[in-house]
Amino acid sequence: MDDRQLLEAAARAAGMQHKWHADGLLVDERCGVWNPLTDDGDALRLAVKIGMEFAADDEATHCAFAYARVRGAGDSHIFEPVVDDPCKAMRRAIVRAAAALQETK
Repeated sequence: MDDRQLLEAAARAAGMQHKWHADGLLVDERCGVWNPLTDDGDALRLAVKIGMEFAADDEATHCAFAYARVRGAGDSHIFEPVVDDPCKAMRRAIVRAAAALQETK
């Protein structure tokens, strides 16, 4: 799934009324430009909206990663490795988990 498809699925999971602008930006009629892949606030609001739990790092394996799971959506866990930016990895994990939730509906 590419980033555009991820954002569309995440927006549907959050119940957003969205459309794409000609300049490639996803816009929701209530909150304006929306991109939880690049905006920490949008990612956090998405996680809260769909009842997500998330964490950074795994003490057991000592690997840096972002983790996200939607409660009540089965045992699907999304792991995103931290390459250079832990916030970027967390945002992507949140969006991927929201998209996975949408796929189960």
